[in-house]
Amino acid sequence: MHTELIIAKLVTMLLGFLIAYQAYRGYRRNHSRPMLYVAIGFVFVSFGAVIEGILFDLVGLPLSDAAAIATGIVAVGMLTILYALYGGSTEMEG
Repeated sequence: MHTELIIAKLVTMLLGFLIAYQAYRGYRRNHSRPMLYVAIGFVFVSFGAVIEGILFDLVGLPLSDAAAIATGIVAVGMLTILYALYGGSTEMEG
């Protein structure tokens, strides 16, 4: 069961990073600052998907501490994406 969970988490992270990459490409192509925030947000969400297991298995943190850190990282990502949707300007200055 442990191996399957690791594989599932890595696939989830890979998909999130792929979404972040596509959002970053959209930012570069259209100079759209919200797309940059979406990309950054997905990096945080994707990393947060696997950090709990890393902190618990490899670092040795208690599961509750590892989960709290992972939840905080995912929350930062979600807030960044939310900012992109509601608060980010559409064009870069300059």
